[in-house]
Amino acid sequence: MVGGQIRYSIPEEMKKGSVIGNLAQDLGLDLIRLRSGRARIVTGENIQYTELKTDKGILVVNERIDREQLCGDVTPCSISFEVILENPMELHRVTIMIQDQNDNGPQVLYPVQTGGTLVAEMVPRSADVGYLVTKVVAIDVDSGQNAWLSYKLQKATDRALFEVGLQNGEIRTIRQVTDKDAVKQRLTVVVEDNGQPSRSATVNVNVAVADSFPEVLSEFTDFTHDKEYNDNLTFYLVLALAVVSFLFITCLVVIISMKIYRWRQSRILYHSNLPVIPYYPPRYSDTFGTGTLPHVYNYEVCRTTDSRKSDCKFGRAGSQNVLIMDPSSTGTMQRIQSEKSILDEPDSPLEIGQLLL
Repeated sequence: MVGGQIRYSIPEEMKKGSVIGNLAQDLGLDLIRLRSGRARIVTGENIQYTELKTDKGILVVNERIDREQLCGDVTPCSISFEVILENPMELHRVTIMIQDQNDNGPQVLYPVQTGGTLVAEMVPRSADVGYLVTKVVAIDVDSGQNAWLSYKLQKATDRALFEVGLQNGEIRTIRQVTDKDAVKQRLTVVVEDNGQPSRSATVNVNVAVADSFPEVLSEFTDFTHDKEYNDNLTFYLVLALAVVSFLFITCLVVIISMKIYRWRQSRILYHSNLPVIPYYPPRYSDTFGTGTLPHVYNYEVCRTTDSRKSDCKFGRAGSQNVLIMDPSSTGTMQRIQSEKSILDEPDSPLEIGQLLL
């Protein structure tokens, strides 16, 4: 049996199909020997990450390699397997070293960032210079220099009162606390790793400068409620403004559309040459016909249990308001006027006849 050994070193997170190395050239084998010997990967715990291309004699990445998932905190990180050839039997051991890449940012473990609960560190007003307030604890799952962390104070309510240790993340006072210092202090600390390019995380630290817990509780409770109230008020104000603006624009568009529609209708009627047809209400009588009054009078009869108290109302003749232009209709006009005069008399025969009916 002939054996050999070869080692490669690649960075993690290589894409699928990336070339790891020319296995045939590095082992001194030709492509004919790889094909005739049926070269293949036979042993190894993580053989799914690599693939041997016998037609080209190269070793390629078959699956993305995540060093943290593959090895965790173990360093160095590597995968090993054997390549076997037949006729004659050959066994070659291949080791691939996985180099860490700065693909993970720092993770803050303390102070714990909660969504609804506000956590504060207490500092008595009698604290001296160098008083340890708290310590920011963070980790980075990368290895080597990519996992080296540094801490910086980005923002603070009073920068002259606190400092953050560059390497250990300790927050200490740099002067004597006085009665003039505000109870509520807020610090923003940035945790940054040493990778290229570097990655960072931000954590907010609430500090209460007070001697008693009830004072701290009242101050920070009001602070939380005020913040929630202001957030809700801002949301509703923006929502109301959006609704009012939408309604105003909608009304404006409707008014403008109606104006344009009426203007276009007036222009069409102005420029049209159609004859004007007069309109007569349907209750006007036809004075140009037989001269009768089929639709002149309206009757409103109101009856009660006592017939003597029944009322009968007559409408006035609608034909009295009709202007007759045809001279041949004078007879009909005279009949209408004569009947009108008869009806105007208090005890006319026509009225009595209508009452009897």
